[in-house]
Amino acid sequence: MSVAAGRGAAEATLLAFDYGEKRIGVALGNALTRSARALTVIQNRSQGYRFEAVGELLREWQPDLLVVGLPSHPDGTPHVMTQLAKRFGNQLNGRFNLPVVWVDERYSSVDAESRLRERGERAEHVDAEAACVILQQYFDENPPQFPS
Repeated sequence: MSVAAGRGAAEATLLAFDYGEKRIGVALGNALTRSARALTVIQNRSQGYRFEAVGELLREWQPDLLVVGLPSHPDGTPHVMTQLAKRFGNQLNGRFNLPVVWVDERYSSVDAESRLRERGERAEHVDAEAACVILQQYFDENPPQFPS
């Protein structure tokens, strides 16, 4: 994991994105606690609107790493949304000069819907919750890194 100067990997702040053509779910995470929480949903109205909203979140939270969910068919083969999510992540990297990693997001929305039902919350939060699932998966798949 690449981290900002002055902060160790163990203290890194991460933002995760569940990219969709209509909405983009966003989650916030902390590498020290290895915890993620749903943050917000950005309406994907236009490229300008999308990146203005993302820029505001980046200024507020100052993340060290961005995580983008990479959708695919159940067998792992790519589909139309795979390329759109990949392009979104590449644009995040190019516009904001932050490292981006991709996480396989198969079934993240199903998992998010299940979590919301268990908590008795409304499905309108599913995109942000899906981003939370993606970020937690990133933490689960990547061991903690501590400064040497």
